[in-house]
Amino acid sequence: MSTKSSKRTRTDGSSGPRPGLFARMLDGIERVGNRIPDPFILFLLLFAIVAVTSTIMASLGTTYEVPGSEEGVQEIQGFLSAQGLTWLTTNLVSNFIGFPPLGVVLTVLLGVGLAQRTGLLNSLVRGAFGRAPKWLLPYVVALVAVSGSIMSDAAMVVIPPLAALVFKAAGRHPVAGLLGGFAVATAAFSCSPFITSTDALLSGITQTASASVGLGTTVTPVSNHFLTFTIAVLLTFVGGLLIDRVLEPAMERGGVTREQVVVEDVREGADRPDMRMDPELDRIERSGLRWAGIALAVTIVAVLLVTLPAGAPMRNEDGAFLPTSPLLSSVVFLVFLTLAIPAVAYGLVTGTISRGADVPRMMGHTIKEMSGFIVLAFVMAQFLELFNWTGVSTWIAIRGAEGLEATGFTGFGAIVCFILLAFLINLFIISGSAQWALFAAVFVPMFALLGYEPGFVQAAFRIGDSTSNVLSPLSPYVVIILGFLRQYEPKAGIGTVIARALPFSLAFLLLWTTVLALFYFLGLPIGPGMYAHI
Repeated sequence: MSTKSSKRTRTDGSSGPRPGLFARMLDGIERVGNRIPDPFILFLLLFAIVAVTSTIMASLGTTYEVPGSEEGVQEIQGFLSAQGLTWLTTNLVSNFIGFPPLGVVLTVLLGVGLAQRTGLLNSLVRGAFGRAPKWLLPYVVALVAVSGSIMSDAAMVVIPPLAALVFKAAGRHPVAGLLGGFAVATAAFSCSPFITSTDALLSGITQTASASVGLGTTVTPVSNHFLTFTIAVLLTFVGGLLIDRVLEPAMERGGVTREQVVVEDVREGADRPDMRMDPELDRIERSGLRWAGIALAVTIVAVLLVTLPAGAPMRNEDGAFLPTSPLLSSVVFLVFLTLAIPAVAYGLVTGTISRGADVPRMMGHTIKEMSGFIVLAFVMAQFLELFNWTGVSTWIAIRGAEGLEATGFTGFGAIVCFILLAFLINLFIISGSAQWALFAAVFVPMFALLGYEPGFVQAAFRIGDSTSNVLSPLSPYVVIILGFLRQYEPKAGIGTVIARALPFSLAFLLLWTTVLALFYFLGLPIGPGMYAHI
């Protein structure tokens, strides 16, 4: 006869209280996520699956026809054939070098790396925190966190502990600054008011995926900017409100201490100007920021001089900027310029740049840190090109679009379901580029056949992907923030971080989906020349 018990035997033979539903859910996510191969291996496996599948479909005489295309009926091409093997051997290098995100992302990151390594971005963050009055701090933290994606992944490491220090110095709860800064920085990673490497990365993958059906407007790094800028403004207020009215009161009610129980040196790496944790700027840093501002102003004026006058070289032949123009084609160059020139000015004033060799050295460090992305880009490029070359991606897109049309599920509801799918899958695949490469290959051409712009589908993906970042127990940044949190709560776990960030994630998901719906139903452009429908 068995009886229910509040205890269970663990796998290590010990017994203890049965975990709650939330803890069991996190354990399940972690188990499933840990079974997913590394992104590099995952795309190798996907390459093999497409290779075999395309060969079988080709042997069965499978065909497809893109609606409205002049190419007529097309046959699936099998990879495991003389033609397929020749295609790979002759196109391996061009597939990799021609992968749109590769050059664009690396170029932007050269500018970001220079601005980061000189200490410019770090000083901007610390300067914003240091000047904020006590009542405004939550909103300043949210603003800096929303804008922090220009620092790439460094935002998740630098901003939260700085926010904790500033909150404590102002007499507010440091854990609210720590977790609030982290929740906003992760959940809002893809909605910066600036053009960042994320825009460049996603747009390149989207454009590659849309090539299989040849539909829609060309996707560029600014194709989502009207939407992301709007979201960035709103998330600043909503994020600050959640920190001020939800998170901090919860810390007070829960009796979470304001003092560090475990004292650790949060200034690790303080000798590096991009990792300083002192909330106060010194005289040299303030001078550096002034000269960086002057350099930025001069750069902007120079750009305006070649953009605004009639007949300016940045205009197209019609004297306009849309649908295409040298200005839109120069976005990556302009982003690099507006980062690199102020960074050099700041570095020269503060002494972080003392000789010419310092500039390429700092850029080199950035490329070194991106070596993992370069390797992943190699295998992603081969998979996407094979998917397009065989015709399997187009066949899946056509069949998927036909299925949705048959059920009548082709409106905004289908977009919302896509957002929720991205939200859930992101809990298990933490690499945004890997997940989008996988999603884009299928969903971009499928939704394009239903009349949706590839850039709009990309925007929908960004909602689900960004807003669930903070909920993944597989995220390395959750582990890093847990280390900071344990200085105040030694018994805190990953579930503690995720539970306290959950209101942010759900609020941002609802807010961003609502804003996307407004752009959709009002027919507003989500970026220059980019609308919801083709």
